[in-house]
Amino acid sequence: MSKRILFTDLDGTLLNDQKEITPGNQAAIDKALALGHIIVISTGRPLVSALIQANNLGLVKKGCFVIAYNGAQIYDIYNQKTVYGHCLSRTLAAPLFRAAAERDLYIQTYNTTHILTEHDTPELQKYTKTIQIPYKIVENIDTALIDDPYKLIAIDLKSHEKLVAFQQEVLSQYSNVLDSFFSNDFYLEIVPTGISKGFAVQWMCDFLGIPLENSVAAGDAQNDIAMLEAAHIGAVMCNAFPGIAKYGNYVTKADNNHDGVAEIIHRFILKDI
Repeated sequence: MSKRILFTDLDGTLLNDQKEITPGNQAAIDKALALGHIIVISTGRPLVSALIQANNLGLVKKGCFVIAYNGAQIYDIYNQKTVYGHCLSRTLAAPLFRAAAERDLYIQTYNTTHILTEHDTPELQKYTKTIQIPYKIVENIDTALIDDPYKLIAIDLKSHEKLVAFQQEVLSQYSNVLDSFFSNDFYLEIVPTGISKGFAVQWMCDFLGIPLENSVAAGDAQNDIAMLEAAHIGAVMCNAFPGIAKYGNYVTKADNNHDGVAEIIHRFILKDI
C-alpha cells in the first residue's frame, strides 16, 4: 500500500463536542501511523495550542505534523521543528486593532506562548477556554509585538454582520498583503495573502514527496474549504456548517461525536481508493 496523508481539522472534526477524541478515531489514527501513513493536524489554532492537543492525542510519533494558524506555520512534531512559516508584518497590527476598536470589535494576535490583546472581553475568555493557552492584556499592541505574528483574529459572539462589515470595509484595503476568511460565524481569521489550509496541503505533499492523489482532507468549516478542495479526497463531516458539503467529494455518515474521522481513515487511508 502506498503512503497516504490525512489532513484533519480539530474542532468539529477529529474532536467531539467535548473537545476529546473518540476511541474509534484514536484507534484508526494509531493504525494508520503504524502502517507508515502521515497524519497532519490542520487547524486555525496557534501552534502552542495545537501541540497541547497533539500531545493529548498521542500524535507525537514519526509521521505526525501540525498545520497551525490556518497554514501560516507548519511544524514537524516528531523532529520538533518548524518546516514552513509565513508571518504578516507587525506594523499592520496596530491599525487593524484601532479599526476593530472603532467598530466595537474584539481582536487579538499571538506571540509564541500567549494570546496578545488590548482588552479583556467575553470573546477572549471563551476563546482561551477552548484553546487552553494563556493571554496577556497589553496597553499597546504595537510595542508588545516583538516579532511578526502569524495571524490576527477578530471575534464577535453576537453579530456575524459586524465581522462581515469589518472584512469588507477594512480588510479590503489590505488585500495585497492579507487574506481573511471565517472559521465559524463568529471568528474572522486574518492571515498573510496566499495562506490557507489548501496551500498547506499542496506544500506538505511536495515537501514529503507524496502524490496529491494520495491526499485526504477532513473538515467541517469555512476555513477548511481550501483544504477540502486541494486534497484528492475532500471528506466533509456530516455535522459540517451549512454549505460546506459542496466543496468536498465525500460526506461522512458518522459525525464528530461518533468516529467520523475513523470512517474516513478506513475508507480512504487504509483501503485502496
